Amino acid sequence: MKPFDDPAGWVTAVIQDFVRESPENTLRNPANEKAWEEPLVGFSRGDDPLYEKYKEVVGPFHWTPGEVFTRTFPGTQVEPGELTVISWILPQTEPTKADNRKQDVYPAERWMRSRVFGEKANDKLRQHVVDALGEAGYAAVAPVLSPGWEWQESERYVFASNWSERHAAYASGLGTFGLCDGLITPVGKAMRAGSVVARIRIPPTPRPYEDHRAYCLFFADGTCGECIARCPVGAITEAGHDKARCRAHARGAEEFVRANFGFEGYGCGLCQTGVPCESGVPGSKT
Repeated sequence: MKPFDDPAGWVTAVIQDFVRESPENTLRNPANEKAWEEPLVGFSRGDDPLYEKYKEVVGPFHWTPGEVFTRTFPGTQVEPGELTVISWILPQTEPTKADNRKQDVYPAERWMRSRVFGEKANDKLRQHVVDALGEAGYAAVAPVLSPGWEWQESERYVFASNWSERHAAYASGLGTFGLCDGLITPVGKAMRAGSVVARIRIPPTPRPYEDHRAYCLFFADGTCGECIARCPVGAITEAGHDKARCRAHARGAEEFVRANFGFEGYGCGLCQTGVPCESGVPGSKT
């Protein structure tokens, strides 16, 4: 398949083939298990009004696709409508989810391996997509790999990054947010996300939702809230997600991971497993 014949299909194949075939997609455990299952891929326009809206919602520091592209290619004249945000979801494997369901304080080893080594694979995937696009003649950048990508203080959200993979996925039709701030996707909330901004025209993926919390049962009809009980430090309540308390617990897991699993890393993910949205959109909402 050539990119100009079916750009959406070509890009999707580049991403799916990497996850399916690359030796980078590994937990680096003795069994050399895969870190990620078959990915979902979506697209959004560089001039989608949501990206300007994120400057209000997340913070004025949040990049638009045009801003990160021109930072990467200074002097290039490009209109936002010439850009496409390519977004993907990497679902956790069933063994990883099953292990983490059993945990009540700290994450399971498979989960931490996906958090550390699986995210390294995600970085390789980001660069692989950029390289494939470049070889085909399309300039591209993975915002999270940009030297300027960073976390900043947010007046509304305590801290936030200047490019959010979950917000790119939401704009690209891949899911909506839950009570714990995780993104609920058609393959569930137990996942990681990635994205690339490219100077290529690909039709946007339809967003089958209007509300940014449409897939969360707590907001949709007042039920569920099971992620509240899954949090070992009370960082999730009916009032929402306490990001500072959440991060403190995740960071506090470093010693546990080092002592029990023998590598460096931090995380938790308990609210992404053992809940109705773990592996799909709960209820009849699709």
